[in-house]
Amino acid sequence: MGEIDWQQELNRAALPHAVLAVLSNGESHGYAIIEFLKSHGFARSKGGTLYPLLKRLEDQGLVEYEWQHVEAGPARKQFSLTEQGRVELQRAAAAWRQMDESLAGIRANRQERQ
Repeated sequence: MGEIDWQQELNRAALPHAVLAVLSNGESHGYAIIEFLKSHGFARSKGGTLYPLLKRLEDQGLVEYEWQHVEAGPARKQFSLTEQGRVELQRAAAAWRQMDESLAGIRANRQERQ
């Protein structure tokens, strides 16, 4: 039986939270978001995952974008967090803390039983 790739599973679950957190630091375009995520533990981040997620977050009213026109290349979307996105980021952080506490409690309970 194969091992579970826990890093991949956790990255998948945490990616929406991570993208909102990146954008809480200021607006950014997709490639920069991917590079930031890669440098902070999301090594497998790719455009094929990020751009559909950004579209879902946009549809939910959590992020918005403006076209940024640059002389040296094509226009690109510059994403930013909406006020609703900031609220959702706080909710995500609280949910993550609660899950971490729940797992710690489960592990502690298991150790007490042994």
